[in-house]
Amino acid sequence: MYRPLADELRPNTLDDVVGQSEILGENSMLRRIIASKQIPNMIFYGPSGTGKTTVASIIAEKTNRTLRRLNATTAGIADIKAIIDELDTFIAPEGVLLYLDEIQYFNKKQQQSLLEFIENGKITLIASTTENPYFYVFNAILSRSTIFEFKQIEASDVEKAIMRAIRFLEERDRVEISAEDGVAMHIAQSCGGDVRKAINAVELLYSASKGASSTVTLTLSDAQQVSQKSSMRYDREGDAHFDILSSLMKSMRGSDPDAALHYLARLLEAGDLIGACRRILCSASEDIGLAYPQAMPIVKACVDSAMQLGLPEARLPLAEAVILLSTAPKSNSGLLAIDAAIADVRAGKVGPIPRELQNVHADSTEHKREQNYKYPHNYPSHYIKQQYLPDGLANAKYYEYGDNKTEQAAKNYWDQIKGK
Repeated sequence: MYRPLADELRPNTLDDVVGQSEILGENSMLRRIIASKQIPNMIFYGPSGTGKTTVASIIAEKTNRTLRRLNATTAGIADIKAIIDELDTFIAPEGVLLYLDEIQYFNKKQQQSLLEFIENGKITLIASTTENPYFYVFNAILSRSTIFEFKQIEASDVEKAIMRAIRFLEERDRVEISAEDGVAMHIAQSCGGDVRKAINAVELLYSASKGASSTVTLTLSDAQQVSQKSSMRYDREGDAHFDILSSLMKSMRGSDPDAALHYLARLLEAGDLIGACRRILCSASEDIGLAYPQAMPIVKACVDSAMQLGLPEARLPLAEAVILLSTAPKSNSGLLAIDAAIADVRAGKVGPIPRELQNVHADSTEHKREQNYKYPHNYPSHYIKQQYLPDGLANAKYYEYGDNKTEQAAKNYWDQIKGK
């Protein structure tokens, strides 16, 4: 029966797990917990292929617990009950360790069905998720669990796993494997920190290159074909989607065109044209704003062009928009001003609109009221001082001129007219 190479190579000890030095280091809390054998309920949070399942299996073995595995994408309450029914009849004295993969796919009722048994200790739960547990796992489970975050594996650590896989294949099949320069590092850099994906690539390369000879050569050209787009981690409903969008906008805000182009490229390679366009449009108002008001019509034209062109040509106007916004002067004065005004409105600071501003045409001819509105265009410089805010907010200040050339020029203009 075929068994994937990644499964055959699954580490049996924590020392064999690559990466994760923060949580698996020599004196780390998780190592000390395992040594004590007093295992709490835990949630392993992080990308695929970073060791979550492996570490759970090691914990079960080292603490003499019976390991049961469920995947929340296919399991249901009946599967949980089947494990619970075993509790009276068996097995390991330390009880059951339930590894529940992708817990975010369990609804509230399914997650709650675990509570009684993880509360009394009959089941120790280790749940894994690729999404932020604070968004996807219900509070009752969170409050009874310790969260450990698994990070994306560095390429240098992935390369160690790749070389281990090659040595394993040599010993298992009694062959000699040679790899051209750069093969291991190319796979390591292309797998997006996913060790499983890297080992799968090695297995595919090996299978494609193996012949009757006892010598197998892994070529760089084959490795490049195997790993096309393999480094992309993208789920339009998941954290990665919002992380890349956030990184694009923050890079433009931070005036780093190179970083902004990198994140734009990741979005476009994933086919997320709409998401990229929305963030670019938003940045034109939120981060550049009145420091360069012409950015908005220019960016809008770029976005319209991109939507009409579609991919791959859309990359051209969007790249121009991203570079423009990244290198433009910045001001968030508009954002601060509208948010301050909204805060007052939400706090109930409204009041009646001054009579001078009310719609005079709403008055009936029989009950005409004096409006006393002063028409600014009838006065020098098209300005006359009068109250526009409601009485309770007459002195409210929302907008502060930004410290950029455009807004300071406007400030100086009005300071002169208003006699400041």
